Amino acid sequence: MEASLYSDLLELTGLIPGEKVLVVSNTSGARLETYVIEGEKGSGVICMNGAAAHLIRKGEEIIIMGFELTDEPVTPKMILVDEENKFARWLYPNS
Repeated sequence: MEASLYSDLLELTGLIPGEKVLVVSNTSGARLETYVIEGEKGSGVICMNGAAAHLIRKGEEIIIMGFELTDEPVTPKMILVDEENKFARWLYPNS
């Protein structure tokens, strides 16, 4: 299973290709762990691939969560995208 995210979102959030992420569908309630594949810059593509596409389908509203193990405090980077998956706004004041 894998999730393709266009590179603009990777740059904004700090997610990296190959990173393990948790994907949750607000639409269906499905949850899965997968890894990030970098998509084409500017494409707006957020896509579940392989078996993940059977659990989370096109058009569902999702949350993608990355995690970091550290001894230091971490400031989360949380964003919202619009209907075309383009960056809309930051959800955290320091991001």
